[in-house]
Amino acid sequence: MGELVEYIAKSLVDNPDLVTVNEVEGSQSLIIELKVAPDDMGKVIGKQGRIAKAIRTVVKAAATKENKRVIVEIIQ
Repeated sequence: MGELVEYIAKSLVDNPDLVTVNEVEGSQSLIIELKVAPDDMGKVIGKQGRIAKAIRTVVKAAATKENKRVIVEIIQ
């Protein structure tokens, strides 16, 4: 799942070298932390959070195939 988030984020931002993805395995879910450059934060979140919501929807759909619960957090 982390590779999917990383691929999507790197496609969106101006500085793909500064994109980092960290996966934290919880007891019932997987938390994916996405970190981008401060200048690229708006590109990843989008207007009214539309792009961030779309990323979460795609990851959630991919996780459903594997019967996992995934949470995507965008941090600075």
